[in-house]
Amino acid sequence: MLEHFSECYFDLSGPILCPVLGSITPLFIPNSSIRLIRLIGLCVSLITFLYPPVPRIQFDPSTANSQFVESLRWLPYENIHLYMGIDGLSLFFVILTTFLIPICISVGWSGMRSFGKEYITAFLIREFLMIAVSCMLDPLLFYVLSESVPIPMFSKGPREAFGKRGSLVRKHSISGRTTEPHIFFWWEGVWGSRQRKIKAAYQFFLYTLLGSVFMLLAILLILLQTGTTDLQILLTTEFSERRQILLWIAFFASFAVKVPMVPVHIWLPEAHVEAPTAGSVILAGILLKLGTYGFLRFSIPMFPEATLCFTPFIYTLSAIAIIYTSLTTLRQIDLKKIIAYSSVAHMNLVTIALFLCVGVLYDRHKTRLVRYYGGLVSTMPNFSTIFFFFTLANMSLPGTSSFIGEFLILVGAFQRNSLVATLAALGMILGAAYSLWLYNRVVSGNLKPDFLYKFSDLNGREVSIFLPFLVGGATVR
Repeated sequence: MLEHFSECYFDLSGPILCPVLGSITPLFIPNSSIRLIRLIGLCVSLITFLYPPVPRIQFDPSTANSQFVESLRWLPYENIHLYMGIDGLSLFFVILTTFLIPICISVGWSGMRSFGKEYITAFLIREFLMIAVSCMLDPLLFYVLSESVPIPMFSKGPREAFGKRGSLVRKHSISGRTTEPHIFFWWEGVWGSRQRKIKAAYQFFLYTLLGSVFMLLAILLILLQTGTTDLQILLTTEFSERRQILLWIAFFASFAVKVPMVPVHIWLPEAHVEAPTAGSVILAGILLKLGTYGFLRFSIPMFPEATLCFTPFIYTLSAIAIIYTSLTTLRQIDLKKIIAYSSVAHMNLVTIALFLCVGVLYDRHKTRLVRYYGGLVSTMPNFSTIFFFFTLANMSLPGTSSFIGEFLILVGAFQRNSLVATLAALGMILGAAYSLWLYNRVVSGNLKPDFLYKFSDLNGREVSIFLPFLVGGATVR
């Protein structure tokens, strides 16, 4: 019996099915039992988080082959299988996903007064989809699951779903505007924070949909040529150089939008601004990394000749993105837009923590405009200290985890192209400029009691949310 339990626990079915079962449970609980719903969602996410470390302990780093492989015949009349497994790349994506979901549920804990059941269900279903995407070893099923990730964002309800219980009309604490109840779709449409939320939601949907259509066509072309979508077989299949270029461009159209790369990044700042704090955390922490994961998992190993052909093109786009987004960040006045644009140039754990810092301020003052803030060091000293640490980490200061990643990237870039590496290093200088400017405007200076009149430092729940990021941000190996 113990051996049977061990096999069930160690395979990939556990972390995939656990959030599915957890998302069904709240459907049988009345909306009035919001505390019970929140506890169930948090407990399920924590149980799911306990699964990935077990394969990590048994994981064999000496081989590049996929491990914990599971196969299930999906379409009997075609050579298409539900083929899952993990390697060194996908393992850490699974760990990252299971790590962030409990934090997202904790972030929305106090504001989950309305639509709490839908909130928990949407997060757990999304967790299932993102874990399955990371484990999938079939391009067709990877496409299906990755395009299913936005589906939990579809929902319906009043704009101010996070308003006071029984009240759907709320007056803005800064502008004095009154927001009326409307029916919207998408995550941003229900749990977003401004009137342009529905535009941001559809912009996000259209960008990702249009880019992914080309990838679907490329996968169907591969299926017609090879008769299978098994990644292990496709990695040994030789495509002609012309065919590789065609397929690489099709995959690039999808992954570039998800990264996102300039110039298809327009949807990202608006989506971040309109999304709730938990939505921004998931977007920056996982969804934006699916594009890079797709490049590493499919484009580079399947189309190596095309990848070499387009390497100068990628270098150019990346260098432009770093400089352009850094300069654009310097002229923003919205806290979330500043961090959103910086996330285009910096893909690290610190960006998630900065979104959490903005969420703390917005929960208290209902505004993200920089001009309304100042002097928070005297009223929120604990928050100011944590914000300062993440500001330094966002600058890739030596001693922080983000320094390791960016330093290794620059070292590798200098070995291949010194010009591109120099431009990328310039982005770090610009990053320090807007990071210090933001911290100085928010924390230093004089208080502005005409705009901000309620002050409270971090509570125990918020400190517990920041603690894992503080530990991770200061970890150097």
